[in-house]
Amino acid sequence: MPKVWEVYNKAIEEGKGHNVLSNDIRILISHIQGYAEPIDTLLYRDDDFKNLPLFKEHFARLLKEEPVEYIINEAKFLGRPFYVDRRVLIPRLETEQLVSKISEKVSEYFDPRNYLVVADIGTGSGCIAITLKTMFKNWLLTASDISKDALEVAKINSERYGGGVRFLEGSSLEPYIENRMNLDIIVSNPPYILNKDEVQVSVKDYEPESALYLDKAKSVYEEIFRDYKKVKKGSLLMCFEIGYDLEEYLTELMKKYLEDYEFEFIKDLDDRTRFLFVYLN
Repeated sequence: MPKVWEVYNKAIEEGKGHNVLSNDIRILISHIQGYAEPIDTLLYRDDDFKNLPLFKEHFARLLKEEPVEYIINEAKFLGRPFYVDRRVLIPRLETEQLVSKISEKVSEYFDPRNYLVVADIGTGSGCIAITLKTMFKNWLLTASDISKDALEVAKINSERYGGGVRFLEGSSLEPYIENRMNLDIIVSNPPYILNKDEVQVSVKDYEPESALYLDKAKSVYEEIFRDYKKVKKGSLLMCFEIGYDLEEYLTELMKKYLEDYEFEFIKDLDDRTRFLFVYLN
């Protein structure tokens, strides 16, 4: 039976030239071995390897640039494991930053201890809505997606973390309007990529296109700005993850549709414009 370090070193050599990251190899090994963190692969390097055939099967997929999160059906989001498969996008660091920004800034607009009605539009894996619910127990969270398949994944994750999130199927604000909901906060990480050439192979070939690329003819941003009055009773806060190249486009949309509003573009940790917060009185 080989040792962990033997399997790891051999995989590092085989992965050269295939865009295989050493951390992805550690993630595969730690998943099979039952380690808490990928770094444990190095700490327990002398352990016997438990299931070499399964590792070989997984590693073959990694060599084809399939994201490791889809291989093990798990992605970490702010420290919590979420189930993922090819029906949903893999949660990213930028979306973690969006949730962090909401938690930092919400008190500028509302008392976060209140029973705020919150919508997560285009929920995907459900990571935004579910994480917000764990952070703000009193918030009334509803998550929606146009994809039935995505909602199935989100419900798996919601059950893992105790439920408390309501799910609706539909595009943009349509399901909230149909249910005559009055919202306090809208959160959305909609499709926002304009240039497909900037997308990595592992994303382009494996993640759902409908959740990646912005079609300005069917823009979630525009649909929300156009219909916001139908869900607004009092003050309304909108929090978006956006593409770095969308400032001008979104500024023009706001001018076209919004009234009595303030807005702020916020940069991510790489100093690129990544978030838009809009407050409507």
